[in-house]
Amino acid sequence: MTSYRMELEKYRDIDEEKLLRELSPEELDQLDLELQEMDPENMMLPAGLRQRDQTKKSPTGPLDRDALMQHLEKQALEVKEREDLVPFTGEKRGKPFIPKNPQREIPKEEQITLEPELEEALANATEAEMCDIAAILGMYTLMSNKQYYEALCSGNITSTEGINSVVKPDRYKPVPDEPPNPTNVEETLKKIQSNDKDLEEVNLNNIKDIPIPKLKEICEAMKTNTHVKKLSLVATRSNDPVAKAVAEMLKENKTLQSLNIESNFITNAGMMAVIKGVQQNTSLAELKVDNQSQRLGDSVEMEMAAMLEKCPSIIRFGYHFTQQGPRARASIAISKNNELRRKQRKT
Repeated sequence: MTSYRMELEKYRDIDEEKLLRELSPEELDQLDLELQEMDPENMMLPAGLRQRDQTKKSPTGPLDRDALMQHLEKQALEVKEREDLVPFTGEKRGKPFIPKNPQREIPKEEQITLEPELEEALANATEAEMCDIAAILGMYTLMSNKQYYEALCSGNITSTEGINSVVKPDRYKPVPDEPPNPTNVEETLKKIQSNDKDLEEVNLNNIKDIPIPKLKEICEAMKTNTHVKKLSLVATRSNDPVAKAVAEMLKENKTLQSLNIESNFITNAGMMAVIKGVQQNTSLAELKVDNQSQRLGDSVEMEMAAMLEKCPSIIRFGYHFTQQGPRARASIAISKNNELRRKQRKT
């Protein structure tokens, strides 16, 4: 081992640049080939430089696509076609197919004789009329369900395609999109701030261009409002800051009865704040928080169930539970709250 190290010591002070300068072009090419064999992938080089240039011919000029295509077509025509192992002669082998006669004679005991008028009527009946007759006689296997029930439910001939027609799907009328929400956000905010007695419902659903600070201002104004009973912020791109503003509003507002914040971007942190705010509210009867951008989690669902058990005023709660435990607790709590509300009405 010591002798091998001593052999390597004499190569330590070699000048590699001097050696490369003294090599001839042939020796440099040979060195390039040796390096290619040592590291064929050459991972230290960029992908465009890994392929060694093997062309010695000087460029003939810029690319001429038309000339290249003509050259390729000419070269393809000059190549001789490969001869078939078995030459094609066009000779037909084997016996030709002759279909059997599917018609058979009907035995006499199975033959049915009808009156001449019925025979003539059936012989001249169209495919649509035959389809209706088959439906009346209960031959539902000869037609589609749509043809069968239309023939039974209508007194007229409804089938225009015949028995052997292809079943087509029903054509449904296109449903137009909902018109945009006409609510003026600025005017609504001013009415909330001025505690307008005529404003009892605030509907901002599907208005996606409301800035987050504006939504927070609406929640801030709702703290002191005493006339708005229903607030809906569905699909307004509300996030956790808006949810926390809603929670602070619920702690102070005493007249709001319905709150809908479905289809937004509220996470588990924002929903936990809303749940804590609902626990300090005594007027809210309906709360909808379903269809958020991400799953709220098991801990949030447990808090929802606990909140419904602590808040007897809530009789309607909109959320799709993913766990069986919180779902059962929430269902029992809602039933108890509705029963309590029914008893209070009687008294």
